[in-house]
Amino acid sequence: MRSYRYASHAAVLLIAAAMSSYGATNLALASRPGPITAQAAAEGSQFGDVVLGRDSTIIKPISIPTAALPDRRPVRYIVKAGDTLDSIAQAIGVTWREIVWSNPGLRVPLKAGLALRLPPVPGVVVMVKSGDSPAGLAGQYGVDVTTILGFNNLRASDLTPGLVLVIPVDPQTGPNLSTGVPADPIAPGALVCPIQGAPIIQKFGPTSFALEPPAQGYLHFHSGLDVLAEYGTPILAAAGGKVTAVGYADYFGIRVAVTDSYGLVEIYAHMQDVGVALGQPIQQGQLIGHVGSTGLSIGSHLHLQLDVGGLAIDPTPLIGCS
Repeated sequence: MRSYRYASHAAVLLIAAAMSSYGATNLALASRPGPITAQAAAEGSQFGDVVLGRDSTIIKPISIPTAALPDRRPVRYIVKAGDTLDSIAQAIGVTWREIVWSNPGLRVPLKAGLALRLPPVPGVVVMVKSGDSPAGLAGQYGVDVTTILGFNNLRASDLTPGLVLVIPVDPQTGPNLSTGVPADPIAPGALVCPIQGAPIIQKFGPTSFALEPPAQGYLHFHSGLDVLAEYGTPILAAAGGKVTAVGYADYFGIRVAVTDSYGLVEIYAHMQDVGVALGQPIQQGQLIGHVGSTGLSIGSHLHLQLDVGGLAIDPTPLIGCS
């Protein structure tokens, strides 16, 4: 024990002697405020976390990450029996709109065994098509070209058809229309009332109203919301997207269908007339047409329906309905 103690003491003395040859000034640097000057650098000083030595320029500590970097690849999820858009969204931590957005052509109810692509961050998973360019995708989704290329660790020349990309989209901004303007500037991902201040007189779901057709296992089912308004009242787009249907359709009467920027379909029915054309890009709040009572209707009102994957779902909440 004694020999080990003497050896340790000798080692300490040896290290101290070696350090003293570096110079007393460099051994104990003074930390002081003030500008970095040539004299201060020569004397050897410390300014915050920057150390100046006599024989060196600037030495700055390196910050080393303590957590693993997030995985930027799309999340692959296999649908299980009983899964719904809402249950998957809660389990994975995404919104159900992002699920529909990232899987075009998705049909509900979901079938067990179906493979879904989900974004690892707020945004969308897309497959590059022929003719796509970084600038075109950036404009379509409302992001910078550098965001797309940097997040996916790509060069512009790497963008080839069939490549799967994750495009981060700010949830406070939302997606753009194909024209590059914001699709939903009021509240991204939310629907606004097509007739501001108007009351909802019939809600979504099973009903005893005999005129409603059977649906979703019920004898009579109301597939949307009825908003009360007088003939000729302007109807505004609940969300931004593209007009995918115009004209007369069964009990809807004169109707307009808009597929929004997330892939959801809004149907405006019983209209008096139409103010848009097939294929036209529509921004949230833009005029769609005017209230009427065409089709299976007993008075002037607007029927608003929201279809997801071919199934009608409840469009509420609507911002601005009374």
